Amino acid sequence: MIPTSEATIGTKRLPGTIEMPTDAARGVVIFAHGSGSSRLSPRNRQVAARLHERHLATLLFNLLTEGEARDRRKVFDIPLLAQRLGEAIAWYGTQPALATLPCGLFGASTGAAAALLAAAERPGAVRAVVSRGGRPDLAGAALPQVQAPTLLIVGGADTEVLQLNRAALARLGCTKRLDVVPLATHLFEEPGALEEVAERAADWFATYLWENADADQS
Repeated sequence: MIPTSEATIGTKRLPGTIEMPTDAARGVVIFAHGSGSSRLSPRNRQVAARLHERHLATLLFNLLTEGEARDRRKVFDIPLLAQRLGEAIAWYGTQPALATLPCGLFGASTGAAAALLAAAERPGAVRAVVSRGGRPDLAGAALPQVQAPTLLIVGGADTEVLQLNRAALARLGCTKRLDVVPLATHLFEEPGALEEVAERAADWFATYLWENADADQS
């Protein structure tokens, strides 16, 4: 059984769920869901489950209030979403069980742009970023400022988003990689596609949140 606790994040007291791995946590990953989704996203929860197996705690929370989520302008307000992610980063830093852990961000769709903007604004706080079917292009001028190693994962059949990710990749100046899951569409609904996303994300976070640090100390 994964140890689970509820949290309220930021000035809007947004609901969140923190889940710890069954063994000692080596890092924490904060999730930024996409438009029309929430902390209950089954796809993000599936990815989170794989991260727990790699010694990572996870925080899934609603980036918007119920009223805000009905306002399409706020759903695509990347600076607002990045601000909420910043509040979540600040919150985890006050929690005794989490504060000493390195932090990564996992973003889907518009949440990926928010994750990259938050990473650019907090280079000392965010150690790695993963985007699933994301819109990193919406991070705009922040892309060259991102220092955290960034993995962009896109479905091979999601052709328009793949083009946008390739353009965004070229603007990133950090350690970076674009992984294409063959034949997968935007939501990675094909058999095995989301499992592939989860595995690649887990490898990326394990590498840049704790495995490299262990190697440096050895």
